[in-house]
Amino acid sequence: QVQLVESGGGLVQPGGSLRLSCSASESIYSATIMGWARQAPGKQREMVAQIIRGHNTNYADSVKGRFTISEDTAKNTVYLQMNNLKPEDTAVYYCYLQFSAPYWGKGTLVTVSS
Repeated sequence: QVQLVESGGGLVQPGGSLRLSCSASESIYSATIMGWARQAPGKQREMVAQIIRGHNTNYADSVKGRFTISEDTAKNTVYLQMNNLKPEDTAVYYCYLQFSAPYWGKGTLVTVSS
């Protein structure tokens, strides 16, 4: 059972930046997909960014040019750098990794407000 723990959420003003971290209990080297999703109040969970190992990196249209997903296999950590944050980015952010099965973290809250 892979455990994922997100961190780095919080309150930030519009235009600000945050970096989310997702720490895995096991090596992420063999994960085939690594990603971040978010769920805003009253809305469905949506993919924000994901790395399909050996293929490509995808972003939701709403975050292209502002968010960047990356990984550090030595630290078993996946990051989401979020710049130029907007109020509509307010949500609980979840990381997920796909091994033989999908694993999800419990989420970290990001609030963008002045």
